[in-house]
Formats: sequence, C-alpha cells, structure tokens
Amino acid sequence: MRHEGTALRFVTTLLVLVLADSAHAGGLYVSVFGTPDMGTASAGAHAMADDASTALLNSAGMTRLDDHQLQGSLAPGFTITKFHADADTPRGGGDGGDQGGLVPISSAQYVHKLSERWRFGMSLFSFSGAALDPDNSWAGRNQTTKVSLFTLSLMPSLAVRATDWLSLGFGVAITYGRLDLFLRAPILSEPTVKLDDMTDWAPAPFASVLLEPTPTLRFGVVYQGETDFKLSGDVKGPVGVDPGIDLNLPLPQAVRGSVYWETTPRIALLASAGWEDWSEAKNLPISFERGSSAVPTGFRDTWYLAGGIHYSLTDDWTLQTGLRYDSSALKDSDRTAALPVDRIYTLGVGGLYDWSESLRLGLSFSWSDLGSAPLNKPVVKGKYRKNDLFVFGVSLYWKKLPWSGKAAL
Repeated sequence: MRHEGTALRFVTTLLVLVLADSAHAGGLYVSVFGTPDMGTASAGAHAMADDASTALLNSAGMTRLDDHQLQGSLAPGFTITKFHADADTPRGGGDGGDQGGLVPISSAQYVHKLSERWRFGMSLFSFSGAALDPDNSWAGRNQTTKVSLFTLSLMPSLAVRATDWLSLGFGVAITYGRLDLFLRAPILSEPTVKLDDMTDWAPAPFASVLLEPTPTLRFGVVYQGETDFKLSGDVKGPVGVDPGIDLNLPLPQAVRGSVYWETTPRIALLASAGWEDWSEAKNLPISFERGSSAVPTGFRDTWYLAGGIHYSLTDDWTLQTGLRYDSSALKDSDRTAALPVDRIYTLGVGGLYDWSESLRLGLSFSWSDLGSAPLNKPVVKGKYRKNDLFVFGVSLYWKKLPWSGKAAL
C-alpha cells in the first residue's frame, strides 16, 4: 500500500513533466499522409475531392469519383532536432545530439461505386504520432530520454449525393494507439523510469459535407469526433514495485474546412482552416489499483490556416505549392522537453502527372519549422536551435481498376 502510494505520487509528477508538451502540428494530430494535398501544405484538402484520398480527407467527396478507385501513398521523412542548453541549466548535461530521426508515413484509400448516388470507402492511415530519442545524458533527461506515440487507423465510410450540389459523408475510424515514455528520474542516482507498451483501441466518428455551387467552386467541411484512449501498462522504476497504470488520453474533436476554386482553366486557388479541441486534454486522469489522480498538462485549443495554388502546366502536369500555420497547444510556461514543438510553419511543393488514362503519379515535398520551443523549468533551461521536419511524398492513383464498370459490391 505504501509503495503503491509512492508510485502514484511519483508517476503523477512524471506525467506532469512529460505530457505537458505532447504537441505536434498544433496538438498531436498530424497533417501529412503522403496524399497529393501534401503539395499544398494541406490547403484545399477537404474540398479538392478529385482522387481516392478524399475517402480519408472528406468522405462526402467520394461522390465526385466516376468509378471504383484506389490510392496508395508513401512519404518517408526525417526530423532534425537539436537542443541548446543555457549555461545555467539546473542539472547540467549535453544537448542530446540529434534527437530526431526517420519518420515513416504511409496511407491507402479505396473508393467503391455502389450506385450513381452512393459510394463506399476504406482508408488506412495514422492521424497522430510523435517520436523523440535524445542521448541519455542530455540536459532534459529528467523529463525524457525517449518518447513515442503511435496510432494506426482503419476507417470505413459511406457517401451519398443528396442533390446535384450537396453530398454527405459518414465514417468511423477504429484506432490502435501505443505510448512509450522513458526518462531519468530527478533523484540522486537518476535511475531509468519506463512507461512502455501502453496500448488501447478506440473508435471516433467522422461526418462531412461537400458543397458544389458551381462546376468550378467547391466547399468541404469535416467533423472528427474524439478518440478516447484508455492506455494500460506498467511503471518500471525506482519505487520498489512495478504497478499497473491506466492513463486516459483523449485525442479531441476537430472541425476542418476547405475551399477549392478554379479561377481560370489553368489556375485553382485553395484554402483551409481548422480548430482542434485540445483543452479537452488539459487534465489527464491516471489510476493505479489503489489510487487515482489527474495530470494537468496546460493544453489549449489550436487552430490552423493554409493557402495554396494549383497551376496546370500542361494537360498532363499540374504544379502545386502552399503554406500552412498551426498555433501551439501550449504556452511557453507549460512546455517541457518531452516534445520540442510550439507554433509550426509548413511549406509544401509538388506535382501531379497523368501517366495514363488509368494512373496518376504524385510527387511532393514538405518542410515544417517546428519552432525554437524555449524551456525554462526547474530541471532544464534552453531552446532548440534546429527543429525541422522534412517529408518526401510519392502517391499512385489508379483511376481504373479491373472491376471498374461493376457497381455492385
């Protein structure tokens, strides 16, 4: 009983230190899936609806596709994350080396034509994630020596064309989540503390609308419901026991909207905006067999804006570019070293090439400036001199499949 009470107090303190900076792309949600909208930094993503990736980005847009279609995307990326400790950082230590690394990103979407009005879609993707792996002796070691959040989602969806100008979409994302946290405990011997293999499955509803007031103008709006993870695992550390722990980690609801406007036969303007309810996670409940508490994180709601352009260079080539801004889920005073992000600027460039009547190739590049993320905590002081994410995307879009022309499942 005494040991478990000690464990509860220790791990509550640990999670206050670590989870107060679980922020990526504003919150934990990612905006890069390797899909063609990466070339515009996601501007227009929920209104473009001209390939199978709309099954993920706005399921209502599936009604615009003529037949059964398939899209696959691969987007290998890497981060460069280098910390600079202030001279008066309280517990000493190095910069942690390059704390980033490879970021494998991929997704796949399929759209099946059920009838002239109805479509069925299936998407495989990851909408949230983060990873950081600094040296064990770095200045922020008492807040993290490794953090990893991984999600993988499968989302079936349906879309119906209600009128000539209105389509509706519905889906449910079934998501697997895993969280791993390692750090050196801020006590004399600095033993390693691990919370690993914390996993859960959780559903989240999606609903969307696509408006087409004219053949050259489209508006898309998407609502994403909350994914309520209840992660379970064990604490392994210096407290004398290895107690089981349950952590509630809500990935909150969000609303996103886009516009796609073909101003001329060769030029289209794209824009997006969104809101994410991260204040829902400002207190995270945790529990042991004989006790419970809540971790204050300091999370606040986030928003983003994005703008982009498509230019049809030839009948086969379309060039893309776009910019995006994400607000920070945390004030500077609430940030820890677990993840070095604050506000984010993203630049995207890309191109779409119609290889044939049945195949389109997409190439894209995305660079994100994740901010200097200054830290001023009792165990670490400093900021990140380099904090960048680079992603290279390749997508293949099959517009015709062997079973095209057959509407029945």
